Amino acid sequence: MIKSLSVNILLFTCSALCLAQNYYEHNRQAWLSEAENSKPELIISEKKPLQIVDIVPGEQAFQKWEVRNIHPVDSLYNTPFRKKKKVIIDFGDHLTGYFSFSVKTTGATADGPLRLKLTFGEAPSELAVPFDNYTEGLSRAWLQDETITVMYVPETITLTRRLAFRYVKIELLASSPQYDFNIYDIRCQAQTSAKNQPEELPDNVNPVIKEIDRVALNTLKECMQTVYEDGPKRDQRLWIGDMYLEALGNAYSFKQHDITKRCLYLLAGLSGSNGYLLATVIEKPTPRAQDNQFLYEYALLYNLVLKNYLEATKDRKTAEDLWPVAKRQTDIVRNYLQSNGLMDFEKVNQDWWVFFDWKEGLYKEVALQGISIFALKESYQLAKMLGKENEAADLPALTGKMIKAARKNFYDKKSGLFVGTKNKQISYASQIWMILSGVTSNEEGQRSLSALANAPDVCYPGTPYLYHYYIQAMVDCGMHREAKEALMNYWGGMIKKGADTFWEAYDPDNDFISPYDFYPINSYCHAWSCTPIYFIRKYPNIFQE
Repeated sequence: MIKSLSVNILLFTCSALCLAQNYYEHNRQAWLSEAENSKPELIISEKKPLQIVDIVPGEQAFQKWEVRNIHPVDSLYNTPFRKKKKVIIDFGDHLTGYFSFSVKTTGATADGPLRLKLTFGEAPSELAVPFDNYTEGLSRAWLQDETITVMYVPETITLTRRLAFRYVKIELLASSPQYDFNIYDIRCQAQTSAKNQPEELPDNVNPVIKEIDRVALNTLKECMQTVYEDGPKRDQRLWIGDMYLEALGNAYSFKQHDITKRCLYLLAGLSGSNGYLLATVIEKPTPRAQDNQFLYEYALLYNLVLKNYLEATKDRKTAEDLWPVAKRQTDIVRNYLQSNGLMDFEKVNQDWWVFFDWKEGLYKEVALQGISIFALKESYQLAKMLGKENEAADLPALTGKMIKAARKNFYDKKSGLFVGTKNKQISYASQIWMILSGVTSNEEGQRSLSALANAPDVCYPGTPYLYHYYIQAMVDCGMHREAKEALMNYWGGMIKKGADTFWEAYDPDNDFISPYDFYPINSYCHAWSCTPIYFIRKYPNIFQE
């Protein structure tokens, strides 16, 4: 009897522990079903190339490759291809979709197959630099080149791989000498879920701002598929950090909130068994979270997306449904908050991927404190909107304690800058997140950002991702003129270098920057670069006047 009772107690205890370690067990399937029900429809449009171009070395061109127009595309269709052997065609704009073309003989019967190599590029360098030089960590298969064999001529060929490109290089690798052939009817079935037409900006808006807005809209449109993708070329998946910025842009342009809802439910349904969100979801062939991708600030940003979604849609049901997920993410901060009000940076850095930017050498202690305060504040506002502030009642006191600790330990009154306790690096990231979290007054924020110009060895942003938060920090602390100038210089700089969509990594002083040490694998249409549309349209008194 005693032995039986002991076994039952043990089983009960184990069951309780398992249940405690499997958050949302009874909700996951319903959430994934809701995600599927919210999947947006893809809009298909047929696009045809505009011209034949050549890509040649150019000292003054972006990445030293220059595009020159040669002939209209009809000249390709009317010329036997064995005489050309190679051609580069330009669709005139960035496209995401499925590529097809047709071949036919010029007269003599085809007596053997054709072998062609197709290379697709978002930027000219992708067609000029040999891919086989790439030996780094990302899969070589992300690079967009395909060798195909056409067994029978005539034929129409549609590639099964979805591609993201503007330029296509077609090379003849092998063919029978007994006949020649034409390539014709080249097209792309382009796709996006962005179906609404954003409002036009007023006529009197600065033309540079208008062009930045146009390219930013194109960037977001290309990344809006059946989820918010980070990049339609690579990685073709949902990342929370990109989603946050895409949802901001969408709310002020296309206003298609079904895709935001789908992404929120997907991330919740595929979260870790401990209740913490995995940073990224791979959608196909069936949605699944990428293993062990626990990214600290991305998990916290989920709460902001949910709050902003509620504000934009008034969809209280979804927000209440997913509140347990948002509430659970606040535990991440609690788990690492020390008694002195500082986050345990070293422990967080050990347990989580702490990102903030693709910037080598960036020290993230101050930024970590800032994002933690920022996320707790926003989470408490979400709780209040849902009438659940009693479930987050400790958050105001926690954020107050953390702000005091940040000012005491990080703020150098003499320089007006925030630096870490173990590393005195001066970085944009540190100043940005102290401003966004409300640690500074407006005057202190202005001083810290202004002081960066004269500080030695400053760690600058490496991507438009951190640059977004830089612009927001300037807006928040009242540096409106400087915010507009920075936006025009940074995103306008990409346009001057030929961008028709905005890029994953951009340094005005280094055209060859890439997180992967090979610039053709850089994503030249990347979601986190789309946010000028948010700034331009949310703050018209700053960016439109």
